[in-house]
Amino acid sequence: MKVLLVGAGTVGESIAKLSAKRPWLERMIVSDYAFDRARRVAAEAGDERVFAAERIDASDASQVAGLARKHGVDLVMNAVDPQFLVPVFDGAFDAGVDYMDMAVSLSEPHPTDPYRLTGVKLGDAQFARATAWKERGRLALVGMGMDPGLSDVFAAYAAKHLFDEVHEVNIRDGGSLAIEGYPFATVFSIWTTIEECLNPPVIWERDRGWYTVEPFAEPEMFDFPEGVGPVECVHVEHEEVLLVPRWIDARKVTFKYALGSEFIETLRTLHAIGLDRKDRIRVKGVEVAPRDVVAALTPDPATVGDHMVGLAIVGTQVTGLRDGRPREVYLYQTSDAQETMRRHGLQVVGYQTGFNPVLAMELLAEGAWRGEGVLGPEAFDPDPYIALLDRYGIHHALEERTPAVALR
Repeated sequence: MKVLLVGAGTVGESIAKLSAKRPWLERMIVSDYAFDRARRVAAEAGDERVFAAERIDASDASQVAGLARKHGVDLVMNAVDPQFLVPVFDGAFDAGVDYMDMAVSLSEPHPTDPYRLTGVKLGDAQFARATAWKERGRLALVGMGMDPGLSDVFAAYAAKHLFDEVHEVNIRDGGSLAIEGYPFATVFSIWTTIEECLNPPVIWERDRGWYTVEPFAEPEMFDFPEGVGPVECVHVEHEEVLLVPRWIDARKVTFKYALGSEFIETLRTLHAIGLDRKDRIRVKGVEVAPRDVVAALTPDPATVGDHMVGLAIVGTQVTGLRDGRPREVYLYQTSDAQETMRRHGLQVVGYQTGFNPVLAMELLAEGAWRGEGVLGPEAFDPDPYIALLDRYGIHHALEERTPAVALR
């Protein structure tokens, strides 16, 4: 497989390095707006006969299409911030090649009732093009990172093997991860962090469809495994809620994240003074987006791996019925920050996110996964994916839990 990797940041670097020496990879073009970064990642990934670097402006679909054609790639792997997602998505389509990303197109809150009704939902811009992709005979695999991505595969696995009737699919992310030595730092892009944490969170219910609540709503104490224990989680806007119901018959789908009270208050302060805004304002004759200023002042997540300690846990809680009896399970993946740096030289969240598209590319290259149109991870058989986790020794587990409520 020949791949155009767009974006050589924290996750792009992980994808390149984890793809190295895989037999399915014939060629990977590492591209980034910062050419020096693309060149460094390509050089560190391995053999120059396999890896090469290019400069790209991901906001320009024609540049994406041009590079895809120039190198005759089979797939465009999108590893840039979601604000540039649509041009990369469109560029792959224009080039007539397959596409993969780890997020989906951005949402826009409802203009008059944002904390009750959805506006433009996550992924709407991409799913609106599903017919065109299918007619062209090409695949756009969307949301194929860690979460969304592996979290969705866990949901599909549970629906296929563990339940006769699925009631709820609840993504719960947390752990004991910390970044030492910084007053404020994020484990992934601050731009994306602000976007998903301050937008109205979405919930799915079979009888209501998609609806929204206020940011950080309905806090709950979730008991995380691996010795972490109970941690408070809150509603956050996330792709799984928009993907899971398209392929899995469930009564309810939610996403909650363990952010911590101090982190939440920082985000609320940024919002209160307008530093989360994406539109440009004029400051002393210069136009600048406030959110970009925050991003420039916040440590680059790619540089803080040595300062990260603790466990990052991403998992999918599923409830329902098996043989007429209530059942609850938590399927999860855990990565240790210091172990990940020792073994892979990668920041833990970059590693967690990056290994998933690498596995998905292998399944596509080998023909174990096939499809046309715009599809999420749930649209594919989860079994080959779980088998690859085991083959590569990637830790994952299933925990049986006592159902909180005997739903009927």
